[in-house]
Amino acid sequence: MADEAQQKIDSYLTKLCGHLRGLSEETTREILKELRSHIMEKATADGMTMAAVDATLAALGRPEELAQEYVTDELLARAEVSRSPLRILDGLVRWASLSVAGFFVLVASITGYFLGVVFILVAALKPFHPEAAGLWAVRDAAGDSSFSIHMGFGYAPVAGHEMLGWWIVPIGLLSGCLLLILTTRFAVLCSRLYRKSRALPRRR
Repeated sequence: MADEAQQKIDSYLTKLCGHLRGLSEETTREILKELRSHIMEKATADGMTMAAVDATLAALGRPEELAQEYVTDELLARAEVSRSPLRILDGLVRWASLSVAGFFVLVASITGYFLGVVFILVAALKPFHPEAAGLWAVRDAAGDSSFSIHMGFGYAPVAGHEMLGWWIVPIGLLSGCLLLILTTRFAVLCSRLYRKSRALPRRR
């Protein structure tokens, strides 16, 4: 019975290993080692029977699904260290494929990064397109007002006026950089909370 249970554990870990794509060999070995230790500890506590092994593996979930969680966990861990927006978005895309919470964090992060880049570009392009680049208040035919950001390509809005003038340069740079920083901190905080909540059987 012990040999049969061991074979079932080996089969599970082999399938898991096949889905750990994108991770280094060292990281994969560490995951498999810690997971095997976790399974053995849980199953041995219940007598190392087939029923105990089946219950332990069932609690972990399907190998492919668990592998996705490990890959996501690793990508988010790398993003927390590097703080690179590209690494962060890569990890968030993986997370978004696993949960609704990850999807909303991804959308919020994309929005924050997009607005940050737009503000910085408007500030940078203002000296080259002083008549058109900036923040504009536009009034439509019905008399309703709205705000519009222009980078200077084309003509300035006819039914509108620029609000900040040359102040868009320092304000745009400051706001853009602040948005990038805050978005990164928000994404890192959310990913850290997610990783803690998952509590994957692996020591860090």
